[in-house]
Amino acid sequence: MKVLIVDDHSLIREALSGVLKELGGDLEIYQAQDSGQALRCLSENPGLDLILLDLYLPGRSGFDILAEFAERAPAVSVVVLSASDDRKDITRALDLGAVGFIPKSAQRDLILNALRLIFSGGIYVPPEILDRHNGASTAIPPSPSPRLCAAELGLTERQMQVLSLMMQGKSNKVICRMLEISEPTVKNHVTAILRALKVTNRTEAVIAVNALGLKIDNDTG
Repeated sequence: MKVLIVDDHSLIREALSGVLKELGGDLEIYQAQDSGQALRCLSENPGLDLILLDLYLPGRSGFDILAEFAERAPAVSVVVLSASDDRKDITRALDLGAVGFIPKSAQRDLILNALRLIFSGGIYVPPEILDRHNGASTAIPPSPSPRLCAAELGLTERQMQVLSLMMQGKSNKVICRMLEISEPTVKNHVTAILRALKVTNRTEAVIAVNALGLKIDNDTG
């Protein structure tokens, strides 16, 4: 797995590199201290799997960079790891396609567990966001999750494919390209999904699936 760490503090980058190495496996870790270096690294390494992105970089908003990552390389998962624990920042990052938001104030073990969840295809949401929406005490399921089938939610197989891609942080435009359907059709599917989950937006859908401890099948073929 190829991972890019984007943070303007070298100590933070080195600390995150150390945490990643604790996870084991075959890892290639790249570092960038600003948006320019990050975008160059993205261009030079098309096989990147994951980006850890600080929101507050010099010269440019991390949200703008997150949106550009999603546009340039929609297949690359992006996790925001920031000093901010503001709920608006967390919600905005998830809306822009991040597959997780890890506060830098989090304990090392929590960061490790969050990264394990993300590496396995899940989305990490901070406990305070889950508390606000669902009253859950943790964002990481304590035990293996059951696989969610279409019948349980009253969704079609195509809608489950859309939900799977939503859980991966894909935008409507990316989903329509991947599934080879029109964007209005994707929007209709998203509306049906939100209704089935009894939520009003994508972020709440991600939170609902995580809070329920449900695992979405990632097979969109």
